Amino acid sequence: MAEQRIQKVLSDQGYCSRRAAEQLIAEGRVKVNGHPVGLGDKMDPDYDKVSVDGKNLRIVRKRQYIYLMLHKPRGYITTASDERGRKTVMDLLTGIDRRVYPVGRLDKDSEGLLLLTDDGAFANLLTHPSGGVSKLYRVTVHPRATEQQIVQMSSGVVLDDGVRTAPCVIHVAADEPTRTVLEITLHEGRNRQIRRMCEAVGLEVVRLKRSAEGPVKLGMLQPGQYRELKKSEVTALRAAARQSKARPEDQPRPGRRGPLIRK
Repeated sequence: MAEQRIQKVLSDQGYCSRRAAEQLIAEGRVKVNGHPVGLGDKMDPDYDKVSVDGKNLRIVRKRQYIYLMLHKPRGYITTASDERGRKTVMDLLTGIDRRVYPVGRLDKDSEGLLLLTDDGAFANLLTHPSGGVSKLYRVTVHPRATEQQIVQMSSGVVLDDGVRTAPCVIHVAADEPTRTVLEITLHEGRNRQIRRMCEAVGLEVVRLKRSAEGPVKLGMLQPGQYRELKKSEVTALRAAARQSKARPEDQPRPGRRGPLIRK
């Protein structure tokens, strides 16, 4: 649920009128998550705890949202429906009777972690450019990536539409004579960004898998399988998005971590 002014939450829950709630706040009698609040402050009724005079107010939620993690296989498109009859990620959600939507995208030839929800505010928080929730990808490219190509991508490259990518973090996971496996962490999500970054430096992506989004990891979930996110995972994703939004200086600086190991 989107954040709301605290006096509105107290009023909506039938605790008192909005004007009376404003008076309680002004008198310092209202706390959220144990901290005193002021007029104009906001809270999320789904996750924050509000108390008046030291007594917690039980929040009755008007709607329970659903949050899913899907291991998207290759060959499926990330959309709710397709007029051309292609397989979509919705075909994999057997047993879900709620209308959910993907949070962000993975192209048809990519695989890995995909979040889905019916909570529009949650989706907007994670996909808004100011959110900057990191996403970790395992990317296999050929031919073998050179040190210069890796540094170019990590520092930012100009894509085919003239836009320059933000700096990112790249770690060399495996290095072989004909291919290199890279772990790339992005804080932005342009269309087919990693494939276009690699193309810009002369590399071809032969496999791309998203293995984590913020603090949530794909783990042992198998292709085509899905599960509900734990409440702690949803809370952690919200916190990561808000922290990145509030502290843009934490965005990654140019460079790469981990040595480029040659055989």
